[in-house]
Amino acid sequence: MPKIPARSEIDPKYTWNAESVFKSPEEWQIEADAILAAIPAVKDFQGTLSEGPAVLANALEAIEVLQVRAERVYMYAGFSYNVDTTDQAAAAMADKAGGIYGQVVAASAYLRPEMLEIGEQALRQWVAAEPRLSAYEHFIHDLFRKQAHVRSSEVEEILGMLADPFGGPESSTDMLTNADFKFPPVQTANGDELDLTQGSLRKILSGPDRNARQRAWTQYHETYLVHKNTLATNLATSIKQNVFLMRARKHESTLEMSLFENNIDTAVFHNLIDVFKKNLPVWQRYFEIRRKALGVDELHPYDLWAPLNAESPALSFEQAVDWVCEGLAPMGEEYVTTVRKGCLEERWVDVYPNQGKSNGAFSWGSPGTHPFIMMSFNDDMLGLSTLAHELGHSMHSYLTWQNQPLAYSDYSLFIAEVASNFNQALVRGYLLESNSDENFQIAVIEEAMSNFFRYFFIMPTLARFELEIHERVEKGQALTADTMMTLMADLFAEGYGDTV
Repeated sequence: MPKIPARSEIDPKYTWNAESVFKSPEEWQIEADAILAAIPAVKDFQGTLSEGPAVLANALEAIEVLQVRAERVYMYAGFSYNVDTTDQAAAAMADKAGGIYGQVVAASAYLRPEMLEIGEQALRQWVAAEPRLSAYEHFIHDLFRKQAHVRSSEVEEILGMLADPFGGPESSTDMLTNADFKFPPVQTANGDELDLTQGSLRKILSGPDRNARQRAWTQYHETYLVHKNTLATNLATSIKQNVFLMRARKHESTLEMSLFENNIDTAVFHNLIDVFKKNLPVWQRYFEIRRKALGVDELHPYDLWAPLNAESPALSFEQAVDWVCEGLAPMGEEYVTTVRKGCLEERWVDVYPNQGKSNGAFSWGSPGTHPFIMMSFNDDMLGLSTLAHELGHSMHSYLTWQNQPLAYSDYSLFIAEVASNFNQALVRGYLLESNSDENFQIAVIEEAMSNFFRYFFIMPTLARFELEIHERVEKGQALTADTMMTLMADLFAEGYGDTV
């Protein structure tokens, strides 16, 4: 689409079903205020948990109910903001919701310290004696694994209160890059103009017009460069927050702290990076093959998503849903029916790009809501791939909420990308088998390589960057825009070699 529409111009059937969560912003406001009024009741349990298993069960139930309500309020506000970051009312809701969520976390911060004081043996006896505690056996085991890094009730409350203000760097970056940035329009080879937004960049970069790709890449990043010092300061501040939390919780490093929550040894991270570095020559062979296939003298970053043929299939959202559902058939009729109904009837997906829509795609919901998806579908194979990916997250959430108690309703970050990539692999396999047309097959393979490039090249490169800048702050070194840009450039130069 040459012109990206305003939010108000999007057909409602392609927008997320916000009214299924709250009928109106006014209803959201009533619930937000009610949550604030309910916080003291949760605080009343503080200092009483040792009185017996019934009291602990009552406290856990009260805390979980309030947390789910807060998550629902937070999700509604955050999703409303992300689909239109220029909406000041949505921005105000998101800000208020962040504060409410921080207060809820702080109000329940006494839970873990008091449970640790009760002792593991006593808690296990309570689990056997009180049916309402039967689901918490693993929770208790994991709590005592983390015992050395759980602080006093007072310190935990303070750390909980930091959740909202610590979100400042991310919030200001999102507001700057998604709401305030205005990118110059991109001129095509035939003189037409394309709107350049966070939601349309990928569409232009995956198009056949090399002139448009180069202009989009340059104009997009030049806008960031104008604000490099502000953005670098935000990033550096978030790194310092991580280092502060690492020290407050008495971890050895920010890497160890990050992995400790999911019981992952740091050797797993370092092994992954080592394997990545050993296989960089494979990527460099791929880049050289791509250069030859495109018929260019030099391959540039803006060529990495360019189509290898001019006949890549265009498809509607409805066609993409059909192909995704056909590809997911091995998951069973109930799974596929749920996906189809979610996409076409229940409006799980906020489909198309619009002015002010945030960059990227994600799945987000909470127990009691649909698992919503925000994306910018661009009528192509990459859009289909993104839809399949996010539906993996959504179905992971949907089935978790149906089958797990609230204590385990939020699957870990370490496994979060399994369902999404598995969905993509199933759909990809189906498409390759169902259509033997050469151009179609190339388009599917290109989608696969785009996904592999993201996960097996970009992600490890960013992981190396994040590790280095965290370690610099841990050692007391400064972070500036230029030093971080130099580091990032060096890492990409190593990864690309002489091929890009």
